[in-house]
Amino acid sequence: MKKVIFALSALLMAGCASQSEQNPPPGLSNPASIYCIQQGGRLDIVKTGAGEVGYCNLPSKQRIEEWELYRSKH
Repeated sequence: MKKVIFALSALLMAGCASQSEQNPPPGLSNPASIYCIQQGGRLDIVKTGAGEVGYCNLPSKQRIEEWELYRSKH
């Protein structure tokens, strides 16, 4: 009986253990950037007070925020 209680306690504790946060592998780009390049665009990253924003400069001379472009097609 003690073995069963011990085993159940161990399983319960293992289930509550926190998992370490995993970072994506280096070199893995975001899908919006990849889509911009696939469309023949050139990616520009602009630093703002709130962080960074990626813009896609398309061959048609249109400049659009990379996630806006991505969401319009996906």
